[in-house]
Amino acid sequence: MIDVVDKYFSLNRTLLLIIGLWPYEKSKCVVIQMICIFCIVITCIIFQLTTLLTSKCTPDFIVKVLSIVIAFSSFIVKYISFYVNSETIKCLARQLHHIYNDLNDNGEIAIVERYGNNAKCYTIVFTIIFTTGLFSFVGLQLWADFKHTILSSNLSHSHELLIDTEYIIDEEKYFYLMFLHINMTIIIGCIIILATGAMLVAYLQHACGMFKIASYRIEKAINIYYSVSKNIKVQNEMLAHDDIVRAVDMHRKAMTFSTHLISSFEMSFMFLIVIGVLSLSLNIFRIFQVALIEHKIRKLFLNFLAASYCLLYMFMANFIGQQIIDCYNDVFATAYKAQWYKTSLYVQRLIIILLQRGNKNFGLRVGGLFIASIECFATLFNASMSYFTLMYSVR
Repeated sequence: MIDVVDKYFSLNRTLLLIIGLWPYEKSKCVVIQMICIFCIVITCIIFQLTTLLTSKCTPDFIVKVLSIVIAFSSFIVKYISFYVNSETIKCLARQLHHIYNDLNDNGEIAIVERYGNNAKCYTIVFTIIFTTGLFSFVGLQLWADFKHTILSSNLSHSHELLIDTEYIIDEEKYFYLMFLHINMTIIIGCIIILATGAMLVAYLQHACGMFKIASYRIEKAINIYYSVSKNIKVQNEMLAHDDIVRAVDMHRKAMTFSTHLISSFEMSFMFLIVIGVLSLSLNIFRIFQVALIEHKIRKLFLNFLAASYCLLYMFMANFIGQQIIDCYNDVFATAYKAQWYKTSLYVQRLIIILLQRGNKNFGLRVGGLFIASIECFATLFNASMSYFTLMYSVR
């Protein structure tokens, strides 16, 4: 018996437990944890928006505030969507558990192992990237304060936050409290994006593995048909028939699994697409604005971090979607390349049914408008650059 969660999702479970989103843990402490996390992020967004009421709202200042606020809003969208779809996450884990425990072929188990390890590698790499970025961001702020405090101890200096906020309190007196609040929001938000994104990537990697198993079963069925002497041709035909039926069944399960996952998160993905395009264009504009006009490299780092993570998330979402398309198409490529036309009519009928399904395109479709793929990533990136060009031309 394969325990799917322990074997393939141990790191994902740890990340989701940190932010209270592990669907198998619903204690009162977790509810309090979730409320605290939600309040921290929401209040940080509110305190940024209040600057629009207390400061002169020039176009540059509005861009400066919205470039961070829109990025922070993705934390809320992801958090709520994962909380609402916690039952879906458990349901998909149960599906994988039942599918994998029905496998008894060494080749199929090897495919599961390969894609399960791929999922774990993605999670580890994402964790390293996000952790490095967070340490760099917090370290940059602490180093600037350390340099002023220690190396220039005889000179007075005013503390400055990298994000414009309006807490309606003495900013100099309560600087470290505000510093803690902002950085806690960024750390929590990055863990939300990391944990939820890595979990979705892991599930889709397993969907790719299911498509590969379907391809493996088709290839195996054709090989079985010719592997043994003609004296037991009827037995071979029965074995080939069983493998093709099992291949079609696995192919159907992979499609159902992928569609169920995407349809459950479809609304949040639509919001994230809009947020991603706007956030990327605003932060790129802000980077050019700071570098060319303000010349304050320290302030550039947060926008650079936001733009980089936004671009990485957008690319990985579409890259995994492209992998799903490729694995889906590989099922039919395997059937076409095999000498199915030399098999019996009974086996041919089964393969033709499968090939007919290949005439319909399949992908991770969001809102009927976007299909996750490299082409979709290029489209979204071009849209972001178009908005950036427009803002830069009219600034």
